[in-house]
Amino acid sequence: MTELTGKSVFEGVAVGKLKIIVHQKVEISDRTDCDPENEKRRFFEGREKTCEYLDSLYRRALAGKVGGAEAEIFSMHKMMAEDLDFEDGVMASIAEGHTAEYAVKKTGEELSAMFASMEDSYMKARAADVADVAGQINRNIMGLSSETVTVEEPCILFAEDFSPSEIVKIDSAKLLGFVTSGGSPNSHTAILARTLGIPAIVATQEGISFECDGHTAVIDCDGGKVFVDLPAAELKKYTDRAKALAAAKEARNALIGKPNETLDGKRIEVYCNIGNSSDADLAVKNDAGGIGLFRSEFLYLESDDYPTEEEQFEQYRSTVEKMNPKPVIIRTMDIGADKQADYFGLDKEDNPALGYRSLRICFDRPEIMETQLAALYRASAYGNLSVMIPMIISESELDWVLDVAAKVRKNLTERGVAFNEKMPIGIMIETPAAAIISDVLAKKAAFFSIGTNDLTQYTLAVDRQNAKLEKICDKHHPALLRLIETTVKNAHKEGKWVGICGELGRDLTLTEFFLRIGVDELSVSPAYVLPLREKIRSLDLSK
Repeated sequence: MTELTGKSVFEGVAVGKLKIIVHQKVEISDRTDCDPENEKRRFFEGREKTCEYLDSLYRRALAGKVGGAEAEIFSMHKMMAEDLDFEDGVMASIAEGHTAEYAVKKTGEELSAMFASMEDSYMKARAADVADVAGQINRNIMGLSSETVTVEEPCILFAEDFSPSEIVKIDSAKLLGFVTSGGSPNSHTAILARTLGIPAIVATQEGISFECDGHTAVIDCDGGKVFVDLPAAELKKYTDRAKALAAAKEARNALIGKPNETLDGKRIEVYCNIGNSSDADLAVKNDAGGIGLFRSEFLYLESDDYPTEEEQFEQYRSTVEKMNPKPVIIRTMDIGADKQADYFGLDKEDNPALGYRSLRICFDRPEIMETQLAALYRASAYGNLSVMIPMIISESELDWVLDVAAKVRKNLTERGVAFNEKMPIGIMIETPAAAIISDVLAKKAAFFSIGTNDLTQYTLAVDRQNAKLEKICDKHHPALLRLIETTVKNAHKEGKWVGICGELGRDLTLTEFFLRIGVDELSVSPAYVLPLREKIRSLDLSK
């Protein structure tokens, strides 16, 4: 029997025949006697074919089960292929007499290493994207097939890593799950797995002997385990569990259109957390009541410069229109800490989670807040939009935001632009300071949304990015739950509603607690809407 441990990127159990994929290794010469003009031609032709191929993948993803947000992965890959820094690196290497494929490989490795060295987990995971794009260009330069993985029957795949393009092209009915020895939970391949609901485990660090190809494998996402050739009795347990999970998932589809109501009539809103306007399609598909958290910082992370008012407005308007009349809550940018954008020019910090981030940057660069609020106010004319401010720790900070909002409204009025003057501005409760003075903040904020991820790490003094501290990161710690309950009580005293948009929102062991203390809304990833609704409808708070 073989047993591996890795990081789960989605829930569930998969049992099936194992197919081991060994990606073709292509030898590329480092010769320096080539004709530069000929190699430039080969590069540009290969890149053009790659961009056409990525366009086709984008259309395929958009038309399939993946949806608009994940289809954007391929648009981003196309941007990488056409990136001028990438092209300049290739041209410089070709000028030295190297082949086009060597120049692409060398430049891709350099850019990939640059991303891999970054501290931010999101940017670090982009190293795999650069390597994938460079590989695709080289396959086209060398006349190799783009079809690197073929699946003829339902199976579990194993490889060192998979690219997003490989996953999206596989018939989802035949992909029972996949395992990689490398990769990252933040990679685009992992994001696709979560979107498609595919059991997957990455970063096992160890491989599986090719002798196991065709044998029976098991993926246990709950335990982060992979097994090959389990004893019959253990295998049956996992097979039965996989069938039960599949049946339960199918049964949840019957909950679409049903209210989020307990057996004794207590109701709560269930919204979705999303990263961009395309994700709104997934929220609609999973029957969410609205958008509880739109992470606007992705507009900044995926840009080479500060996004303009017009660029932001188009993204916000698109989301608001898709969800109308359902509510949409957009969080102002939360750059800093684990989310870095180079053009912000932020200094390296010893304690970035406690450092210069989010609203704190805007105090010194108010134009960032003014531009974003202008775009948000303009989008408010197209639907039910609210805004929430992260990282508040004092009443004076909230006053500053409200003053900026008043200035923006005055400017828009002078410009003759339509907007909702009464667009609600709430705040995130993600610091103990905000929770403790929530009675004061509730008098001025339109609503509260509790960001339990940061609130947990700040309350427990535990860095949530540090794997060594996972054992003591008790997300059910009494201190944390007391802060949440205090926040709800203080908000309700002022007639304000409270939601939860952090990971605890999907923790089904806390759902009853949240309902009993009066939480008004829970916002979760699209895939968790129906499981959460199922849990809510099973509870009887009268008992």
